[in-house]
Amino acid sequence: METSRFTVPNVSCGHCVKAIQKELGELAGVASVEGDPGMKVIKVEWEAPATEDNLRATLKEINYPAAD
Repeated sequence: METSRFTVPNVSCGHCVKAIQKELGELAGVASVEGDPGMKVIKVEWEAPATEDNLRATLKEINYPAAD
């Protein structure tokens, strides 16, 4: 199991976190998604077949791109 932390500047409230949890949670291999709107951080626990690139691509697709 891997853990990735993403800084997501567009996260401003709990609703943003819920939207991200819903979308990332539907990806195969994603075990959990947690977010802190105050810190603008999303933490994802995942394993194959998910990849960090896949997680980043999904965040970008749903208009919550991760900062590099």
